Amino acid sequence: MSKSIFTNGVIHTFDENQPLVETVVVDGGRITEIGSHKEMMTKWGDSDTKIIDLQGKMVTPGLIDSHLHLSGVAFQYLDLNLIGITSKREMLEKIRERASATPPGKWLLGMGWDENLFTDGTMPTIQELDQVAPHCPVFLKRICHHAFLVNSKALEMSHYHPSITVPTGGRIVLDETTKKPTGLLLESASKLVTDYIPDHTYEELKSGLGQAMDHVAQRGITSVHTNDPLYLGGFDQTYKMYDELINEEEKGLRCNLLIDYPFLDRLKERGIYAGYGNDKLQIGAVKIFADGAFGKRTALLSDPYYDAPNQFGEAQHSQEELYHMVKEAREHSMPIAVHTIGDQAVENVLEILDQFPKVNHRDRIIHVSLLREDLIQRLAKSHIVADIQPRFLVGDFPWVKERLGEQRIQYLYAWKSLLTAGVVCAGGSDAPVEPVDPLLGIHAAVTRRDPAQLHDGWNEKEKVSMLESFKLFTIGGAYATNEEHKKGTISPGKLADMTVYSNDILSMEDPDELLTTKIEMTIVDGKVVYQG
Repeated sequence: MSKSIFTNGVIHTFDENQPLVETVVVDGGRITEIGSHKEMMTKWGDSDTKIIDLQGKMVTPGLIDSHLHLSGVAFQYLDLNLIGITSKREMLEKIRERASATPPGKWLLGMGWDENLFTDGTMPTIQELDQVAPHCPVFLKRICHHAFLVNSKALEMSHYHPSITVPTGGRIVLDETTKKPTGLLLESASKLVTDYIPDHTYEELKSGLGQAMDHVAQRGITSVHTNDPLYLGGFDQTYKMYDELINEEEKGLRCNLLIDYPFLDRLKERGIYAGYGNDKLQIGAVKIFADGAFGKRTALLSDPYYDAPNQFGEAQHSQEELYHMVKEAREHSMPIAVHTIGDQAVENVLEILDQFPKVNHRDRIIHVSLLREDLIQRLAKSHIVADIQPRFLVGDFPWVKERLGEQRIQYLYAWKSLLTAGVVCAGGSDAPVEPVDPLLGIHAAVTRRDPAQLHDGWNEKEKVSMLESFKLFTIGGAYATNEEHKKGTISPGKLADMTVYSNDILSMEDPDELLTTKIEMTIVDGKVVYQG
């Protein structure tokens, strides 16, 4: 039985021809027709049709997360999870507990710490890490994945010495007095340690990835655009893992795979390109990093940091190197997806893109956190998508004001300005950097504040409406991968991907009701893959 009728719902289609309907008819994984309950049941409701009563619940097109790291979500099931910890003492205690169950010499890996949440001081020192885990090497990724903490055992096992060569764009932070490592590594300096960390087994990684897929489905997500080869053992192993989970074991999630630049040659060798695959698993753009993040002042700015007038941030690559990387991608007819937090990083990428013809798939500028008016106008091109992460605002305010100063804050997370200028925007989480829950991202876009706060929002003029926010996570996500013809709206002929909610969010007056809204169903290919 492949024909189903989802009926008796408040179904927001985001299709301008029929924006609100009661019933969706599905056959063979595609939407056949939409309309009123009476009309659709009369026409399609025969004895061979499965009827799903939506009980008056709200429905939208399936939610799409346009930028996350599903592998990072998977590691939350494999490694020490430090997300949300609010004190250094608690963090050290969790490390101590994990270390007590870790054999001597075995790596203790963790992720998600954020010293901005700590109420009792800054991040742990290398001496404190040595005290709680003296017998095993420790490597802990910050929530942003741009800073890392290690203990002395990790440096010892990585053969660290004072004259070691640090990879371009990275830094080993030294104590100003002793000139010895503090335990903090920035950006690519982490490679000095990660090269010595044994990989998880294939089965461990696959198990964690499968749990991550279940995790996002439970949050109403039907499609993700995910960047993983650097963390899952390279391109071949990453693709194999996804192919087995998605196509063979039929996990209910559609995945578009962003491929890190170092694996571009492997794509060429295998004859794989953007769009390769099927409706469930597809190859996306070539992922490149242009700069870092605000937290450690590695995001690249056109003017110096307000709280560090001698620092502009750090470019991950010279303009010559960046040009070469884009050139190589274009020679394989591949689009690019570039991490750009600072305004100078955005400008550098646009300068290079202007020198190349566009390809069949859209280029993606990821984050675009800090902009200028001229850059907003330059982003307004049909072949460029701005991948934005609304929850970044929650994590960055208010401390980011000290980094950038009041004047530049006007162009920080300027979502309304982007949409008004006609920039194509897609919404994502960058999980595990921020929570994967799209409703939290939508809440941040609408309110521009932490859910626990009651003020009117940081830089109110950049708030977007509830409808605009939902479209970021549906239509926008479809545009980012050139799939607007088959997903993003509930329209006849498109894939039958839908999300069902406990409340009619689009009729709410108080956006905080988002915080108590539950996902009732996640529907992929017309099949209910999650039911709350």
